[in-house]
Amino acid sequence: MAVTSWPQVPVGNRQHTNAAVVIIGAGISGMCVAIDLIRRYNCQNFVIVEKSSGFGGTWRDNTYPGGCCDIWSHLYSYSFEQNPNWSREYPAQEEILDYLRSVAAKWNLYRYARFNTAVEGATWDDEEKRWKVSIKVLGGKDSEYNSSYTMTSDYLVSGMGQLNEPNYPNILGLDSFEGKMIHSARWDWTYNLEGKRIGIIGNGATAAQAIPELAELAESLVVFQRTPNWVVPRMDRAITPLRQKLYNVIPPVRQLYRAALMDFRESLHESISKPGSESAIRTERAHKMLMETQLPNRPDLWEKLTPKYPTGCKRVIISDDIFPALGLANVTLETKAIEAVTPKGIMVKDKKEYEFDLIILATGFRTVDFMYPLQIMGRKGRSLSDIWKSHARALYGVTVEDLPNFGMLYGPNTNLGHNSIILMIEMQSRYITTMINTVLNVRKSGKTFALTPKTKRVKEFNDQIQGILAKTSFADPRCNSWYKTKDGVVTNNWWGTVVEYQKTLSVVDWNDYDSDGTAEGLVPTKNTYIGRVVEETRFSMTTAVAILGAASLAAGALFFRRRLNAKLL
Repeated sequence: MAVTSWPQVPVGNRQHTNAAVVIIGAGISGMCVAIDLIRRYNCQNFVIVEKSSGFGGTWRDNTYPGGCCDIWSHLYSYSFEQNPNWSREYPAQEEILDYLRSVAAKWNLYRYARFNTAVEGATWDDEEKRWKVSIKVLGGKDSEYNSSYTMTSDYLVSGMGQLNEPNYPNILGLDSFEGKMIHSARWDWTYNLEGKRIGIIGNGATAAQAIPELAELAESLVVFQRTPNWVVPRMDRAITPLRQKLYNVIPPVRQLYRAALMDFRESLHESISKPGSESAIRTERAHKMLMETQLPNRPDLWEKLTPKYPTGCKRVIISDDIFPALGLANVTLETKAIEAVTPKGIMVKDKKEYEFDLIILATGFRTVDFMYPLQIMGRKGRSLSDIWKSHARALYGVTVEDLPNFGMLYGPNTNLGHNSIILMIEMQSRYITTMINTVLNVRKSGKTFALTPKTKRVKEFNDQIQGILAKTSFADPRCNSWYKTKDGVVTNNWWGTVVEYQKTLSVVDWNDYDSDGTAEGLVPTKNTYIGRVVEETRFSMTTAVAILGAASLAAGALFFRRRLNAKLL
């Protein structure tokens, strides 16, 4: 079969089922890859396939009351699209979604996206050296034309991440409840919460954000807690218009602030990874001080809310209002195990039954089931389920053995417990798009080309990081978390800091990969240095003082101008 080169132009009507790159998902990861293809390589021959009806990913799906991010606004954004106009130190869900939509519009990503369209699976064609991607059209009107089709691409990228498929708990009688039941990741805003008897299963980050909001509206709220969490102060506050103006007028001030946030967050890594460290002890003290201050004279709750595992074993909760909410008269903290869901409510171990109008499942996602429920068939017909039959693993968290010309973002062992995941995603995107560009450049010559990580190298990398992770808090047997499998293998978290990860991916070592195809002599032989975006502090003290001085002068000028305008009026 003749091989044709890929065009730079976007996929049109005549090429509807043929693209250089297919990107699965229109969240932060998929958007980042699309933008990198455009801005770094002027590649526009790609398609973004998204099962929902818009950009945003996790931040479009999770609209529950109180939904927000536990990373500072100025760190939770692309380095190349920093937002000077965040309204708060910690962004709420709607503001993050607005930010992502504005980025998508700026880069004109809507022209590449196919919404209400789901990837059901993909098969690698060993002869053609291309992916055959099975696509189902979910949108009613569009499905009248074609309800399903197969897309052919040179490269396949998964931007599905780890937090996309809701996890429904395995509780006896879950389907028997006669009232309203809502999963936090599929919130129904048409349901009126006021005056309702509400039960919420789960007490992680989602529940900690939702509980204070629910408690204000509910007649009664029962929180079903399996194990307590370490909680530290959030200290959220509004960002003043003056600060926003400074960040707009003097970008280096914004950059310096972002770098300071980065430095602080990186310094927290030891607190969530090294049991018994000074940093971990400080975190535990902060929890105790916050709890006893906000719940005075409630030793009954102190006991229930103090974990018996090290910080980092489960994700640390960042909140200013979860403890006060749990102390309200209409809120009950239930720590007995749930025995069953009944038609009227929930029965706990001592046979006590709570009756509810609404049960909320704040039970997270299927985090260890990466790329679920896609059916992926790789080289020589080997399935992804077979590749990952013991546990999910990937070289540097981005490429998978026996899956040629494939990359994934926010994959196995790339999650963080201390810093912004966007910093990881950007580095992964740079690495993957470098590989995509190499493959597509070969395609320009009319030849076939495939890159697959060596099985031996994947095993070496996985053994290395698992050896490190086994000694961290993440692997501690005293708690269960979404970081690890039932067998205790930590499949989700990166072992080190963001900077350590960025440096690991700053060079593409082509010796890590097997090459296949007709492109003899076109495969890189030397490592490709792709660098990284330096987010940590890089200013000298002299430069920092100069920037802050300029900022102070600008602030004074703005203040003087406002006073003058006020007098003139």
